[in-house]
Amino acid sequence: MLPYVYQVTKYDPADRDQHGRYTGVEPATSDHGPVETAYLQAVVAFAEESGVEQLSVREPEIGGFAHFGLEPPLDGYGLADVFPAGLAGFHDGALVPMAAGLELVRAMLRDHGAWCRLEAEGAFTVHVGWDQYLYIGSSRPCEGALARTRSLGLYTERLHASPYDFAPDDPHHLQRPADADFWARLRWTVSSHRATFLEETYAGNASRWHRLTRDNIEAVRSQLAPRAQLAVWPDLLTDVDAAMGSLPEEGPVEILWEDEDGWITSMVVDETQFEAAASRITGARAAGVVSLAADERHPLFTAVLPDSDGVLRARWQTEPTSSDRDWAFLKTLRRGQVVTGTVTLIAGFGVTFVDIGGFTAMINIPELSWRPISYPSDVVSVGQEITAEVLDVDMVRERVPLSLRAVQEDPWPQIAQRIGQMVTGPVTRIVPSGVFVRIEDREDGFEGLVHNSELNEPPEKDIEVGDALTVQIIEVDPARRRIALSQVRARTTRRQGGSGDGSA
Repeated sequence: MLPYVYQVTKYDPADRDQHGRYTGVEPATSDHGPVETAYLQAVVAFAEESGVEQLSVREPEIGGFAHFGLEPPLDGYGLADVFPAGLAGFHDGALVPMAAGLELVRAMLRDHGAWCRLEAEGAFTVHVGWDQYLYIGSSRPCEGALARTRSLGLYTERLHASPYDFAPDDPHHLQRPADADFWARLRWTVSSHRATFLEETYAGNASRWHRLTRDNIEAVRSQLAPRAQLAVWPDLLTDVDAAMGSLPEEGPVEILWEDEDGWITSMVVDETQFEAAASRITGARAAGVVSLAADERHPLFTAVLPDSDGVLRARWQTEPTSSDRDWAFLKTLRRGQVVTGTVTLIAGFGVTFVDIGGFTAMINIPELSWRPISYPSDVVSVGQEITAEVLDVDMVRERVPLSLRAVQEDPWPQIAQRIGQMVTGPVTRIVPSGVFVRIEDREDGFEGLVHNSELNEPPEKDIEVGDALTVQIIEVDPARRRIALSQVRARTTRRQGGSGDGSA
């Protein structure tokens, strides 16, 4: 916030009643003459004393569906010849020389449909308010500019701040930048859906639409206006009649359609124009309807383009989608982080889903326990609060795999210390290469393989599941989670009077 802020106006403070209402005869519209010129000369005086020669366009807006200005709207929103590239040049962060900045001020004074904040960061601001009020901020007191402004017949007042200073709708909202993760997710989304639509908003409610395929993402990306707001939408419906059938009974909407040449057109209409709009898109190969109400707009996810150095300086705020909220949460996670959550679902295919701060993470069966289990319900239950470790944070697919066993002590080093020990345990499985024997007296106890070559008799001879066998632990491979047992060596050790016999 700049330390020196002044309200500049053509209205005499004496023409105010005790309630602050204006009682004079000065019109609220621009005179297109001496008074307007005085406003522009005042801006020049403050800019010169602030040492500013160019201005940056911030949060530009243009007239929307309805026009509430006191003067008739103009084609091009009063920006004709100011931006040679057309409206696409009227974007957040666009640098303009002082002459062009004055033309923008003139357009705003005349209420021609274009509005923006004009700023030189840390040094100077110009805001045009309703009814010909001007708010000028500077890093310097600008005593000479104040005197010059008063000599032009305008009135000045020192303020604490401009009422048009930028203030975010939600100071805690974290806007997703269109960075490498965003474009990777967009490519993944296009690959999954084969096509999506990208809405590029570059000046308030001025938008362009792009149909994205696997082949054109980079070409579209290179043409986007700097600092644009981006919204990713599902593909249009090829059933045009079904698309038009989704029109509401009343209220403004945006209708999109793609013609046979692939050209995308959009128009904002209300219920009085629905019939004309339907006839206009006859022959379109795809169409869609997007609500203009913030609480009814549901893109897949949104973002804002950062500057070329990767820094997000645009101050736009979009209504966050579920994906945007997930992204913001994922930005707080790191691999190896320990989190607490609640089990919400045990899927039939064995994956356990856990709510961690409103985001659903997942645990695959091998990560539930160091010990062998058949079903997740052997370890966890729905509604149970658990602590687990984050294995990865996939920003593209927005997935977070967890590990419950990672926060538990690994029993395998202790098992490795039992090499040479003899143990008696039940046969749990018979396989072509031998039999498995449980070496711990618990339902989820570890099992080892007694290879056929290490059996006193082949398994098909008299050995059945449940039989107790005395075996010796001859090898433990913690990395591969394998235990090798021998019945032959156990018998030899016993004959030799060896010790270490134990029971599972």
